[in-house]
This record gives sequence, C-alpha cells and structure tokens, in this order.
Amino acid sequence: MHASRGTQKRSAGLGLALLSAFAFGGSGVAAKPLIEAGLDPLHVVWLRVAGAALIMLPVAWRHRNLVRERPALLAGFGLFAVAGVQACYFAAISRIPVGVALLVEYLAPALVLGWVRFVQRRPVTRAAALGVVLAVGGLACVVEVWAGLSFDALGLLLALGAACCQVGYFVLSDHGGQEAKGREGREGKGGDGGSVEPPPPLGVIAYGLIVGALVLTVVARPWGMDWSLLGGTAGMNGTGVPAWVLLGWIVLIATVLAYGTGVVSVRMLSPQVAGVVACLEAVIATVLAWVLLGEHLSAPQLIGGFTVLTGAFIAQSSAPKPPSGPVAAGAGAAAAAAESELSAGRASH
Repeated sequence: MHASRGTQKRSAGLGLALLSAFAFGGSGVAAKPLIEAGLDPLHVVWLRVAGAALIMLPVAWRHRNLVRERPALLAGFGLFAVAGVQACYFAAISRIPVGVALLVEYLAPALVLGWVRFVQRRPVTRAAALGVVLAVGGLACVVEVWAGLSFDALGLLLALGAACCQVGYFVLSDHGGQEAKGREGREGKGGDGGSVEPPPPLGVIAYGLIVGALVLTVVARPWGMDWSLLGGTAGMNGTGVPAWVLLGWIVLIATVLAYGTGVVSVRMLSPQVAGVVACLEAVIATVLAWVLLGEHLSAPQLIGGFTVLTGAFIAQSSAPKPPSGPVAAGAGAAAAAAESELSAGRASH
C-alpha cells in the first residue's frame, strides 16, 4: 500500500514538474512577440510581475508574518530572482534567440561553483569542475565563438546578467540558510528544544513578486507605456495573435501556474529528480521558439546546448554543499527556488 502511494506521489510530482517546465519555457516565446510589437522589454517584465503579484496577494496576506520574520529573504528574492533575472532575460530575448538566452543563463550553477571555490575558498569535487568545463565549452558552441560571436554581444551580456542574478540569490539564500541553522543551534543549546521553521515557499514567492513589482515600477515607469498595444495583435512567425492572450499566458501560465506547480513538484520529488526535469525548461523553450517563432539553431548549437545542460546539472548536483535557497528564474528556478531554502536545492532558470 505504501509503495503504491509512493509511486503515485512520484508520478504526480513528475507530471507537475513537467508542467512547470513547460509553463516556464513558454514565457520567452510569448513575450518576444509583444516586444517586437513595440512594447519595451521592461514594460513586459513589469506587466508579468505586477499581474502575478496581484493574483498572489491573498497568499501574501496569509503569510504576512514573513515580512517581520524574513525581510532579507523576501527582498533578495524580489530583487534578484524576480526583478533582476526577468528584466535581464526579457531584455536579452529582444536581441538574441530565446533558446540562446536561456542556455546562457544555465551557466549559473557553474558560476556558483566559481564563487564557492575562489571567494569562499571551499573545495569542489572533480565532477563539479568537469561540469563547469562542459558548461563553458557548450556555451562556446551555442554562441559560435569560431564565427566571432554571431549573436548580439549586448544580448549575450544581458543573458549573462540574468545568470549572475541567479548566482546572487544563490549566495544570499545560502547565507540566510546558515543564519537559520545557527539560530536553531543556539536555541537548541538554550535547552528549549525549539526548531526554526522554514518559510513557506508560496509565501516567499508571493512577497518576492510584490517586491519585484515595486522595484520594476520605479525602473520601468509603466505610466509611459503605450497601453493601446495591448489591444492590438502581435506577430508570431507570421501569424497575428491578440496581445492580451500573450500577456495572459505570461502572467497566468508562465508565472503563477509555473511557480505553483514547481513548488508542489519539488515537495513530491527528490531535489535531484526535480533538477533534471528543470533542465528541460531550456529544451522546451528552444523547441517552442523553433516551432512558434521560427528561431532555428544549427547542429553545433544544439549539441552545445545539450552540453551546457549536462554541465549545469553535473555542476549543481556535484557541489560539496548545495545552496540552501531559492533561485530564479525566471524562470524555471524560482519555483523550486523557494523550496530549496526550505528543503534542499534545485537550480534552474
């Protein structure tokens, strides 16, 4: 009976993880036509984050004690995992293909290991070092360095900026996790036997979206946006699609549903399995961009993309001590992100 329930739970978790990866993977494909129709990338990011924040307000109210208990965590999630990652990613896809931008972001686990090795001066395993080499080598194929970087250099830098925002949140969350463990240890020595409860992931996500929306409101200044564009159509590989449909997909599917299913799936699966499924986000995004936007990648780029994902997974799973907090992402990571601080780590976009 218990084995049957365990199998059903894993199957359900895998299904939710796949749904989350698909939902996250479609964000860039839906956003790029809006950007090409005339909306500024920052305005698209603001619409996504502010819309999702409004929907998550009831969740934020339910977990309002987080504002007092974990202000640094909420601020970090909003600044890095929401505002930073999304702004850099959407700005990047306005200049380079969706799949390339997302694959560049998958350097984040490798960059985290660089921080661990050279800043924190902690040892890393050979397997982790191999993962870094694979990720960097695969990226060289993705951007076709032998052709003199055939993609827009600024677009690549923006995608790298999104990866760095993920690293910043990894580091912030790891620091927060250490503080929580230290506080729990001190309380234990005090003899009260108490334990520090991890923050609820949906609450962290809700407040992260609110913080991100507030930051992006100042940066994007949406009052200057051409709102009439949302009543028109956006071209998707020659086909006109209502702009409000694309915006609805970005807010409801690629944000609210993606984060929610991601959090639940990590609770039902091991971090390792969830991490593997999260890597499918880049594959899904590349395939959707190929089919819906006509963004074709060459054979070397596809091979390089597979190598990046392989290296990213090895680097993340072979770390001497996984980061204990959320990442984002934008993309795919933020959902498992919040759970990571709560249970064990998962890295994705």
